[in-house]
Amino acid sequence: MNLFTGPFGKKLNLNWTTGKTLTSVCALGISAFLIESGPAPAQTALQSLQQNRQNVEWADNFDIATDNITEVKSSAPTLSPETADYIAVAIDRYQRIVQAGGWGTVTGGGKALRIGAKDPRVVELRRRLIASGDLEQQAGLSDTFDSYVDAALRRFQLRHGLIPDGVMGDGTVEALNIPADVRLRQLETNMVRMRSMSGFLGDRYVMVNIPAAEIEAVENGRVRSRHTAVVGKIDRQTPILNSKIYELNFNPYWTVPVSIIRKDLIPKMKEDPQYLDKNNIRIFDWSGNEMSWQQIDWNTDEATQYRFTQDPGSENSLGSVRINFHNKHQVYLHDTPSKTLFGEGYRFHSSGCVRVQNVRELVTWLLQSTTPDWDRTRVDSVVRTGEREDVKLKKSIPLYMTYVTAWANADGVVHFREDIYNRDDLYGTGTQARL
Repeated sequence: MNLFTGPFGKKLNLNWTTGKTLTSVCALGISAFLIESGPAPAQTALQSLQQNRQNVEWADNFDIATDNITEVKSSAPTLSPETADYIAVAIDRYQRIVQAGGWGTVTGGGKALRIGAKDPRVVELRRRLIASGDLEQQAGLSDTFDSYVDAALRRFQLRHGLIPDGVMGDGTVEALNIPADVRLRQLETNMVRMRSMSGFLGDRYVMVNIPAAEIEAVENGRVRSRHTAVVGKIDRQTPILNSKIYELNFNPYWTVPVSIIRKDLIPKMKEDPQYLDKNNIRIFDWSGNEMSWQQIDWNTDEATQYRFTQDPGSENSLGSVRINFHNKHQVYLHDTPSKTLFGEGYRFHSSGCVRVQNVRELVTWLLQSTTPDWDRTRVDSVVRTGEREDVKLKKSIPLYMTYVTAWANADGVVHFREDIYNRDDLYGTGTQARL
């Protein structure tokens, strides 16, 4: 058995005796043909593959579909002085789509479709992806879910903040079926938002996009790192604000906000009186005297009159570090012990604060940007000690907590996110979009 490198650096397993490929060419993104070269040597089989590359399937250049997926994640920031101009270009494009009749819908229900499926709904899916530019028109309208449709659907999913699994399930169908004119209004609403923030944002800044549940650390006009986030629930929204990050707390205590005492802690204590002990939460009166849970009437709001503090440690709700910025809402960016939430498509679970995936990378950048004697090794070391340490930045860094549900980048890739807090007024309910 020998490995040969085929087109695009793909490895082909060739049998010297038969010359047949032992790897499914479909898995390589090649159209549905197999090399059946009989007893010819492997070199002949490779020549046959080179010749097939000239046929119409190869001429479509659909091998670039996978490359397009990487273009969805640009190194240019979502929030920049140029973003409004990029959105304006996208608006012109979507106006033409709307004027042409928009795009059709995809039939929902039934089992989810994925690569290899043969189904009449694939024709609808192809039409829809061609209309939005995710699939080249030369792909045709076959009812086969091939590798090109798979790559195009993943690209669509990435642009819409969905998990890019290449599966046409209910959530993806719902996003596909939002009309083009609604998407156009979404772009227009967000261009107004971006125009209001089109000035100089700073050489370095952090941007939290709430609907996208994503964070960008930006330096000199380029994204240094992106971080998946968990943001506020619909009934406990993360606030929109501009501020400055000024301090980091390593291995922090967590003082439970009154709102969480009332909405979460009291109900949990009613269910399980050992909840505080299990989570290393202690009770203090405002003179600093520690109390026991038995001293409180949990059938009332009496608990809100006391201070509840969670000790540092693996169960601490803030994780290993808290990032402080000036605001009146008592919110902050922080680590979390509940890291599995970052892998979900729906990440609106917090009580207003913002949880940060790979927070140590962001913390290292914040410190190195203003406090040069800090590096990743030192950050890891401080976290490992488990001891409290507060570090003030020598120079504060701007923070923009924004609400952007539609934007475009310099490559012309257009992104959309669900209007989770209903601020876009997309369906004309009469409520003004809150900018």
